[in-house]
Amino acid sequence: MIRKEEVFKIGVLNKPHGVKGEIGFTFTDDVFDRVDCDYLILLLDGILVPFFIEEYRFRSDNVALVKFEGIDTAERARRFSNVEVYFPSKYLEEEDGISSWNFFVGFQVEDIAHGNLGEITHVDDSTVNVLFVIERDGREILLPAHEEFIRGLDKKKKLLTVEIPDGLLED
Repeated sequence: MIRKEEVFKIGVLNKPHGVKGEIGFTFTDDVFDRVDCDYLILLLDGILVPFFIEEYRFRSDNVALVKFEGIDTAERARRFSNVEVYFPSKYLEEEDGISSWNFFVGFQVEDIAHGNLGEITHVDDSTVNVLFVIERDGREILLPAHEEFIRGLDKKKKLLTVEIPDGLLED
């Protein structure tokens, strides 16, 4: 069984396209195109289910048409409208580094001066400056995702050590 902490959300399926089972897919991260993984994970009735990709093509910067194995008609594809799409985190780490800021979702963040800041719940890449969204005591902290702030990384403990410039955090 796939657990929620093993994946991160990359988009949502839209309505079917054509009659052969293609589905519109609005995505926030094109990791499925950059990383070698032949399936996506769909959230169906609260259960994360892998679906193998037969083919896909881009329609714009954030929309693709996806054809999944076993979905061959518009009627079958229609059942997947508005379904959330996830990507397995284990494929984000490449041998030569980390391929996406989303790799850090689920990591604890510890600042050298301020101590534990909380857990990264998601990554906001809707603007030019990518932000880590950190949950701390029921509130959100937005932290710029810049390599220059990172002082340490423990992948096994899922711990990111940072040094935040003065004035960025309000206590």
